[in-house]
Amino acid sequence: MLAQNGIFVVLLVVLVALLAFFAHEYRAERDLTQSGRNTLSQPTRKVLAKLAGPVKVTAFAARQDARGDLRKQIEGFFAPYRRAKPDLNVTFVDPREEPKLAQAAGIRVNGESVVEYDQRSEHLTDYNEQSFVNALMRLMRSSERLVMALDGHGERRLNGIANHDLGEFGKQLGAKGFKTNSLNLAIAQEVPANASVLLIASPQVNLRPAEVQKIKQYLQKGGNLLWLIDPEPLRGLQPLAELLGLVLGPGLVWDPTARQYNAQPTIAVGTSAGYGRHPITDNFPLNTVFPFARQIGVNDGGEWRATRLIEVAPRGWVEIGKLDDKTAFDKARDIPGPVNIALALERSVNDRTQRVVVIGNGGFLSNTFLGNGGNLDLGVNIVNWLAGDDTLITIQPRPSPDSNLDLGRGAQYLILFGFLIFLPLIFISTGVVIWWRRRRA
Repeated sequence: MLAQNGIFVVLLVVLVALLAFFAHEYRAERDLTQSGRNTLSQPTRKVLAKLAGPVKVTAFAARQDARGDLRKQIEGFFAPYRRAKPDLNVTFVDPREEPKLAQAAGIRVNGESVVEYDQRSEHLTDYNEQSFVNALMRLMRSSERLVMALDGHGERRLNGIANHDLGEFGKQLGAKGFKTNSLNLAIAQEVPANASVLLIASPQVNLRPAEVQKIKQYLQKGGNLLWLIDPEPLRGLQPLAELLGLVLGPGLVWDPTARQYNAQPTIAVGTSAGYGRHPITDNFPLNTVFPFARQIGVNDGGEWRATRLIEVAPRGWVEIGKLDDKTAFDKARDIPGPVNIALALERSVNDRTQRVVVIGNGGFLSNTFLGNGGNLDLGVNIVNWLAGDDTLITIQPRPSPDSNLDLGRGAQYLILFGFLIFLPLIFISTGVVIWWRRRRA
């Protein structure tokens, strides 16, 4: 009996040791939350994988705070990032015990963190996946990236709030480390030499020849350009189209398949089947929408290396005539799909690669349509490629859905009186009735 008990104890110890070994060597976890908010998205993992060196996070958080154990909350937020990137180090400093250190770091609120990478730093106050990844992307940029938007001719503005403007897109670029500014060539002598990208977004009045000449000089020097062309006159920019070798015909893209997405046929839908083989669209899985798009072609054999980025309307066409409920394909007049609406152009200038993207639509980045499908991701990818930040081309992490329960004053009173007063009274009354009946019986 003693030997049997001894063998049992030995086997138990061996089993516990094996369990400890496997628990240390292997990790298995499952996120059971409805929104998967405790799991890093694949785009975030890709960004972490592109960080070549260690990341240091210094969290300035007091040991005790009115919001609870703030340090524990911060440590819990960074835990999945540390598992994905083991050289991401988190240290804590109490700003009340080290006020000079907090002041030197520019700390404004308790719980603020300083994220350091490659001798650069960013501050983090909002602890969510999108904010942290945006901070990492800003740190990964080797230098300042300036996006200049042509202004003064009724263009879609990068800081505008109107539905047709690009204000929300401009905010997203700013969050990812780009500096944006407007450029009025009626005043400026030239496009600034430090501009990483020049944006031309659908001017509504004609540019003067002198302004067009300044843009041509910028391109001749090797400047990068994003040109959004809506189906309307070029407003004096024909010389620019000739320089790029563009072929711009009349008409609008008519895409009958848009009705499958509860959209009008005037909205062309881009899918993975229609994206070209290019760094901007490689492995791009999201649908994109383009309202009132136009066809963009290019003359082959020129000095530009052209890649067709987006083809839409495989069962649609370019409608040359009037658009109404009776619109139908006219073999003698219309151009059958698929229709290319975007081009990426490259050439060598002064021992460097010059990049241009031309899209036959400006509305897909507007405040109205930016949140549809992958429009934002496509726009950010385009600007990253034009600025030369190819390693930052990725799908952006989506903001986590709100997991907080926001109760109004009425609901709070209902819970207060219902659970703290009415229910206890019902239980007490029921007990009294039962006691009285038993006593009488």
